[in-house]
Amino acid sequence: MERNEKRMVRHSSRIYLSQSALTNNFNFIRKKVGRDVRITSVVKANAYGHGITDFVPMAEACGIRHFATASAFEAEEVLECCRKDSGIMIMGILYEEDIEWAIENDIEFYVFNYDRLPKALGSAKKLNKKAFIHIEVETGANRTGMQKEEFPKAMSFMKKNEEYLQFEGLCTHFGGAESLSNQFKINAQHKRFKDFLKVCKEKKFLPHYRHIACSAAALVYPDTLYDMVRIGVAQYGFWPSPDTYFMHLQESGGNGSTTLKRLFSWKTDIMDIRHVDEGEFIGYGTAYQATRNMKIAVLPLGYSNGYPRAMSNRGHVLIGGKKAPIVGLINMNLFMVDISHISNVSVGDEVVLIGRQKNNTINISSFTNFTQLLNNEMLSRLPAAIPRKTVR
Repeated sequence: MERNEKRMVRHSSRIYLSQSALTNNFNFIRKKVGRDVRITSVVKANAYGHGITDFVPMAEACGIRHFATASAFEAEEVLECCRKDSGIMIMGILYEEDIEWAIENDIEFYVFNYDRLPKALGSAKKLNKKAFIHIEVETGANRTGMQKEEFPKAMSFMKKNEEYLQFEGLCTHFGGAESLSNQFKINAQHKRFKDFLKVCKEKKFLPHYRHIACSAAALVYPDTLYDMVRIGVAQYGFWPSPDTYFMHLQESGGNGSTTLKRLFSWKTDIMDIRHVDEGEFIGYGTAYQATRNMKIAVLPLGYSNGYPRAMSNRGHVLIGGKKAPIVGLINMNLFMVDISHISNVSVGDEVVLIGRQKNNTINISSFTNFTQLLNNEMLSRLPAAIPRKTVR
């Protein structure tokens, strides 16, 4: 091998993404929302930890042609891996110096205050191209959204300059659609959104798309579907909450078989096997003391790789199809599991951190129950450096 020749070395763990599970999920979502509603795939936070560059082509293979990100930086990642006929929408931060880049690349973006519109117009005129704008309106989440006082002026400005400013969408974001206890708030937000739509009708200036439904709203509030839905967590196989899943069960007569499937599995390999005498401590400090002679496996990842330290002495992995409990503290790059009860284990054997092995499964919920992390939080913290691979 030449001295400067690049050789691919192995990472300490790997993530697998199931194309068939994703196909199932989009088919399920399409049945819920209807064929005439556009599905926007939300791929913020590195596609919820699944990996933008791997996930986007998978979604495109399912017929998805519109992707939403939280930033221009993420939008650029999508742009580099998506088809030419796929659209991209920035829902969050777009710095002023990047507006021209967005317009030049036909990337849609949210506008949630009036002052952004003259700046977008200036960039569009300079490039002699249209800016594709979604006006996000404030309906009660009180995060981002144009206030009702600014909205009529914004509509007049957009209509006057529609040669350069395309009114691509009118949208809002529900604050808590996943919980039935928030239904009163969701209903109030929806009513306010309809008030903004009335202004558009009065101005005779309507958006190409009206979109307010996230995964939770799209699955449980049919009246929020409009022309487009923004699907995040559901496409990855996770119900937004127990409430949304129980509502599905009620609607389907208790049939949970036709439902969402997880795409994601995470694996590593045994780095070393050690014998520990009774009374010895395992790992840092005195967090775990062997109560008997034990056999332990050392695994080559830790909290720097996204494996929560809170799983110390609480979590499990799968080895040989059996659960192996974590013993001692999870370190930055290592942790240990008890394999005393598992026979025929060797260095290099596959270890399932999340996913199925033989008849056993470890779900994301195994982590969220112990660590208080949300599914989304756990997944989105996984480092982008972990290689992702699409499987059937």
